[in-house]
Amino acid sequence: MKECTVCGIQIYIKPMDIEENIKKVVKWIDIAMDKYHPDLIVLPETITTGFVPNMPKKEFYEILDFIPGKHTKKIQKAANKHKVYTVLPIYEKGEKEDVIYNSSALISREGEIMGIYRKTHPFATERIGGGGWTTPGYETPVFDTDIGKIGMIICYDGDFPELCRVMALKGAEIIVRPSAFLRTFDHWNLTNSARAYDNHVYFIAVNSIGLDAGGNCYYGHSMIVSPIAQRLAQARGTEEIITATLSPDPLKYISYGSDSPQWFDHLEDRNVKAYKDILLTGKSPFEPTKRIPY
Repeated sequence: MKECTVCGIQIYIKPMDIEENIKKVVKWIDIAMDKYHPDLIVLPETITTGFVPNMPKKEFYEILDFIPGKHTKKIQKAANKHKVYTVLPIYEKGEKEDVIYNSSALISREGEIMGIYRKTHPFATERIGGGGWTTPGYETPVFDTDIGKIGMIICYDGDFPELCRVMALKGAEIIVRPSAFLRTFDHWNLTNSARAYDNHVYFIAVNSIGLDAGGNCYYGHSMIVSPIAQRLAQARGTEEIITATLSPDPLKYISYGSDSPQWFDHLEDRNVKAYKDILLTGKSPFEPTKRIPY
């Protein structure tokens, strides 16, 4: 990894107005580039539509597109114009009819789609068993770039330590978490900080703000967290850009503002023989209000 500047763009969107939201994303990419000259830009989850579509799945499928496609074209052009890596999270039309993925595309400095991550843990009401619309993905790609190795997760994925651990073991140095996060700030801050610290990775978590078509109101507070759990940047609950410069040598000291040396590595220090049961299925002994079927 080399020293780089990253930005999270936290903006309101107009629910289900795809063309208008694409225009707005391009405008804010221009603003971020003019002010901060980042190497990497990260946008919130489902930025072209909002999280809840509030329409039948079949109708929703028909207004979506493949990746790459017409919903990525203008943002790819902006990435190429500015020579900036861009994480674009949108709903993706699947090849099979009525299959919809909650996806995140990594766009190269040249405006090419480097790869796609499909949300592996759709939220309870988002997944099909809960009456939702999203088909889960199963791949955990990590992408080589000239600033470092980038892994991508989406929102609820951040609640599952194993997912980020897999990406860290594949060499990820930066993990991005586009989100439409509705739970408490404590949950948001805890999971972002823990995943960064657990895996000694930079964590760029960019949350939605404002209403979606289902009437859900998101509170923002996007953040960038270091591999020693230092919050390098923190957004408010309004439209704004957060930025940080990421050091390629972040593990020398246990805490920021301290010269106490760090002598441990969470990845190397794992006692893997103790983890033989990690792939067992299970459920909490405590009952939630309702269990959503799979």
